Amino acid sequence: MLKAERAAYILQRLQALYPHTPVPLDHSDPFTLLVAVLLSAQCTDERVNQVTPALFALADTPQAMAAVPVEQIQAIIRPCGLSPQKARAIRRLSEMIVEEHGGAVPADMEALERLPGVGHKTASVVMSQAFGVPAFPVDTHIHRLAQRWGLSSGKNVVQTEKDLKRLFPREHWNRLHLQIIFYGRQYCTARGCDGRHCEICRTCYPGRKHPKTTRKA
Repeated sequence: MLKAERAAYILQRLQALYPHTPVPLDHSDPFTLLVAVLLSAQCTDERVNQVTPALFALADTPQAMAAVPVEQIQAIIRPCGLSPQKARAIRRLSEMIVEEHGGAVPADMEALERLPGVGHKTASVVMSQAFGVPAFPVDTHIHRLAQRWGLSSGKNVVQTEKDLKRLFPREHWNRLHLQIIFYGRQYCTARGCDGRHCEICRTCYPGRKHPKTTRKA
């Protein structure tokens, strides 16, 4: 298969497997999504979803969160790991949203990336899933699968994002990034498939004899 043929097949197959793409992180609005995505760094979505109910019961708006002591935030989010840094970021970004954006999460990539603890991937998730703006957040699953499927060289996540955006129509980006994550977790896991076992790997590379070595994100 040529790269364009692989991309077309992958898109068609993922659309069939995952016609519905709920956001894995529980949230009720852009602010709670922003906080949940920040907490998910080096932490599972399941763990984040266990922690956020208590956090959002305490404060689920930037105004309320800005009034909560960092130590109190940290005590709640400790199971997510990196709690000192994440607690300070949550408190400060809440203050900045109130001070600089009138209490509303900005629907602007650059403004989001200026918030503490918010990198390009987090901002991309918020833009795509909270505001419906086409974006292609790349996590470890997507970075790994893009290499296994011959869609990107995998030099880094920045390059992977550029490659995927060139290959797939813009109108599919928001759903497709979740579909790839779902597939990576279910079928093409880090240990369960090495580029030769899952359906998509076998179809894209039926003659592959050796494991596909992938570069880490």
